[in-house]
Amino acid sequence: MVDKTAFEKIREKIDSYRQAMIDFQKAITAIPALDPSSGGEGEWDKAMYIKAFLEEHGLTNIEQIDAPDERAKNGKRPNLIVRIPGKKHNRTIWIMAHMDVVPAGDLKMWETNPWEAVEKDGKLYGRGTEDNQQSLTSGVFTALAFHELGIQPEYDLALLLVADEETGSKYGLMYILEHHPELFRKEDIILVPDAGEPDSSMIEVAEKGIVWVKFVTRGKQTHASQPEQGINAFKAASHLVVKLEQLYDIFDARDEVFSPPISTFEPTKKEANVPNVNTIPGEDVFYMDCRLLPQYSIEQLFGEIRKICDQVEKEFNVSIEFGAEQQKEDAAPATPVDAPVVQKLKRAIQEVYHVEARPMGIGGGTVAAIFRRAGLHAAVWSTIDDTCHQPNEYCVIDYMVNDTKVFAHLCLQED
Repeated sequence: MVDKTAFEKIREKIDSYRQAMIDFQKAITAIPALDPSSGGEGEWDKAMYIKAFLEEHGLTNIEQIDAPDERAKNGKRPNLIVRIPGKKHNRTIWIMAHMDVVPAGDLKMWETNPWEAVEKDGKLYGRGTEDNQQSLTSGVFTALAFHELGIQPEYDLALLLVADEETGSKYGLMYILEHHPELFRKEDIILVPDAGEPDSSMIEVAEKGIVWVKFVTRGKQTHASQPEQGINAFKAASHLVVKLEQLYDIFDARDEVFSPPISTFEPTKKEANVPNVNTIPGEDVFYMDCRLLPQYSIEQLFGEIRKICDQVEKEFNVSIEFGAEQQKEDAAPATPVDAPVVQKLKRAIQEVYHVEARPMGIGGGTVAAIFRRAGLHAAVWSTIDDTCHQPNEYCVIDYMVNDTKVFAHLCLQED
């Protein structure tokens, strides 16, 4: 049950925030929160802006948890918890978002400045506007609506804004769970709005295993006019990339709960080798993003990769090393479809979007898996066009506003 009068007041308040939400998005887009490994200073400046914004609007119950990282500004990666007291205190409703973003990539592919949010045709264009600033903004203004109206959520509400989601969560959620496990209880309602569909219909309750694999192929450098005197590591690595396509045939199970319903193995990043054209490289490095259905383990995957590498080593007289880079996690336990967070979300989505949402699994990875491995039930939901990590990333403003209403409805529900 939901107090309909209270929800209508909050709904109207959220509608009145539309321009303020746009302005907030524009402000935080102009503060790139990039991981030091991507050439950034971390989330400090962005977190301090958000913290000041919250305090200026009367939300002063803020806890800051800093993860040490000497590479980052001030040697810290800040995480923020913003609390609104509820009518009951036996559980907490957590709404989590991340402050970091990925690099802009090839600027020639952008039609606007990626670090300046541009409003056009009902959308906000800019790096991070959808991933994950849309939901971060929705969470901030959910808390603000309850505070300014003096309406209490049914249970304590906590907005969790974390660092380092894009590069593994070592300084974000993983750090918090390791150093402050007392913050979370099995009874808590945990929403991670970091994936979704344009029609609002997907509640993600399961994810594939994930591993980023780094391959280093070593041969012998020589002048390109005398290839017989060297061993071309780049050529061997190129053949390895093609042979790794066999993984799709080896790990060929399908599970229609997931989208896509298969395991995936895609070569991605390529490091520079020699700087000049007339030198055959003696070393070559590339990376592969692998997502495994839950019935497969990373140990199984590495066993098959070793066999393929052995073939290439023998054929080209090279040595090949591989291993996990940053991400390596077998599939986490799924959140039960009858878990309170799933059922409450379904009711809220139905009320706001008039859509019958369904629980399902995804190929991408979210920090919800970290909660699940800790024995906590988390659900992932938002309404997005899924432009994250792409040039010309955008947030649909209506989605941002209406998702805020879903968050508020969830917070008002009695058991």
